Amino acid sequence: MNAVTTIRAASTRPLELTILMPCLNEAETLAICIGKAKAFLDKAQISGEVLIADNGSTDGSQQIAAARGARVVQVARKGYGAAILGGIAAARGRFIIMGDADNSYDFGALEAFVSRLRDGADLVMGNRFQGGIESGAMPPLHRYLGNPVLSFVGRLFFRIKTGDFHCGLRGFNTESIRKLDLQTTGMEFASEMVVRGALAGLRIEEVPTALKPDGRSRPPHLRTWRDGWRHLKFLLVYNPRWMFFIPGTVLCCLGTLFAALLVFGPLRVIDNLSLDLNTFVAACFMVVTGVQLITFGAISRYYAEITGILPRSRHSGWLTRTISTDRLAANAGICFAGGILFFGYAVLRWAHLGFGPLNDSEIPRIVVLGLSLIVISFQAFFSAFLLGVLEIPVTRLKAGSAGRSDNSSTCEDS
Repeated sequence: MNAVTTIRAASTRPLELTILMPCLNEAETLAICIGKAKAFLDKAQISGEVLIADNGSTDGSQQIAAARGARVVQVARKGYGAAILGGIAAARGRFIIMGDADNSYDFGALEAFVSRLRDGADLVMGNRFQGGIESGAMPPLHRYLGNPVLSFVGRLFFRIKTGDFHCGLRGFNTESIRKLDLQTTGMEFASEMVVRGALAGLRIEEVPTALKPDGRSRPPHLRTWRDGWRHLKFLLVYNPRWMFFIPGTVLCCLGTLFAALLVFGPLRVIDNLSLDLNTFVAACFMVVTGVQLITFGAISRYYAEITGILPRSRHSGWLTRTISTDRLAANAGICFAGGILFFGYAVLRWAHLGFGPLNDSEIPRIVVLGLSLIVISFQAFFSAFLLGVLEIPVTRLKAGSAGRSDNSSTCEDS
């Protein structure tokens, strides 16, 4: 109780740094981590605190933390991200340096993080691949596949230079990160902080960080495949371009190319290989799928912008001004009319042959082309109304805000 009382008395003074540790049954290593963190604050002469965001420990971790002079905040909502968010909300420091309480990171060597934060960086990431990974500190699957691949995907999707997206030791400006309104509660929180920070234009820097083997005797909370999938899912959800536009464009281009080459007849590639009706059908399917992906991409990017999930860009601004339920529905009607014309022409040609066997593949090609256009028209038509449904809550919110503003103005005039 003396430790807790001391910290409460000191809370009236402005703090520069909060060293934050999420905690779920870390009794084996928690005291060591707190001791290193407090020793760093004393050595560097930084006004700060050690904050433990406890996520429901049952092994006495809370008592250990209080006895070592740390402040403990209880976070009821389960999950790594939830614990960190609870700690960020309760932190009193201008800066926060967060790290796992398993003694794999050295809380006594945080000088580089503090220096970059004081220099104006909003987010300072540790890089374990630059700082050194001791033998046994990271499973080979994570070291050579999971972390490098997911970090590469993050750099590719969001043009971020960070080399280690998932390092648990990182520092940040408290207010800058609070303004991001981070939401994820699981391990994917590590990716969300970097991605949302980059999208918001925060200054992100990186420092080498050493990683030691986990000091606990029990297995870590991280689950390789489940948490890896959650990281990848987050990266895809926040990037409609790579999730929808690029695959859709590739399918449309390839499908259109093959369909154009085969629309008038078979194409002989080599002596014993020729492409004919079956390839033409596959090409049309590729176009149909590609158009659907591009439509999904346009709707998702539009929705992400009008709701503030993603910031506006030059291309998204054009999309917001261009896409609408009416335009999509009108284009669907044009596409449907073209499909009916092709299909009707094919039926007339077939009728001219007395509805007999089709020895020539010309009519089936026209039928497939017409049906593909009809399917695309249905896709576009219903996607148009999906867009309209997604706009409803945003329109209501804007109308409500405008109404409140008008009422405020009326009251002031009165």
